[in-house]
Amino acid sequence: MAAETQRRILLAESDHLLDDVETLRLHDESEAPLRLREAIRALQIRLGRRNPPLPSATLDAAHELVFAVQQRLMAANPKNPRPVRHANRPSGQPVFTIVREDRRWKVLTLPPPVASGDEAAWMELVESTVERAWDRWCYAQHQATRAVRLRARPHLALAVARAAWNNYWLLLQDAERIKERLSASRVRPAGETFGAPRR
Repeated sequence: MAAETQRRILLAESDHLLDDVETLRLHDESEAPLRLREAIRALQIRLGRRNPPLPSATLDAAHELVFAVQQRLMAANPKNPRPVRHANRPSGQPVFTIVREDRRWKVLTLPPPVASGDEAAWMELVESTVERAWDRWCYAQHQATRAVRLRARPHLALAVARAAWNNYWLLLQDAERIKERLSASRVRPAGETFGAPRR
């Protein structure tokens, strides 16, 4: 329980770092300030990496590094004996999609079945991933609203928000299909739903 609490705390911290990155982007900055780079390094250390180098000064490098940290945190769920893995990529490497103007957005995928065959544990991982995609859409929507208010490249922020929504919606549909397939051989409890993120 303590490890899972710590993992969620680190995920929240990484979200704050992403918020800092996005704020800098909205102001057309291209370099990450020293405080941000040091915060990213400190997060890596807390995640267990020994003496990592100070990240590159570019915002793109900072963005990718925080996403990589989040990928490790998503894969670190103790109930999942295998790390989350994307097709045709090594474990722990994030998948990005090009939104526009060379802007990239990390795409989440559902975890594979757990090695133990425990369907309940797998569905918990699936639900957590869908919830994470929802949180990321809320984050992107917040950034889009801010960009419109500040008149700071709103078209780009809105495109990112659409990409985040599409990722969430597709994961939700896939998760529903998985749940229906697993429930085909047993009676589904009355009133059970899956779509709403847990709070």
